[in-house]
Amino acid sequence: MNFTHYYFVYHDPLWIILLSSVLYFPVRQLIWVLYVRKKQKSEKIVTDEEKKKLKKRASFTSVLLCIVFSYVYVNQVFN
Repeated sequence: MNFTHYYFVYHDPLWIILLSSVLYFPVRQLIWVLYVRKKQKSEKIVTDEEKKKLKKRASFTSVLLCIVFSYVYVNQVFN
């Protein structure tokens, strides 16, 4: 069985998914910390419920950011 055909077809999507998944957790944590610090500057105290909301917001933002960055990176490096 020849896997080279499948490799060339799925090369870019595979690397995009792999890079996005590796970057997701550190980027989410970084964005969440920045959101919490910004909220602390304005309110001084951030409740646990607000932190959960900010964590969801950071998760959504990091998914979009990681996919876009991975797509651009893979296109620049491999093509």
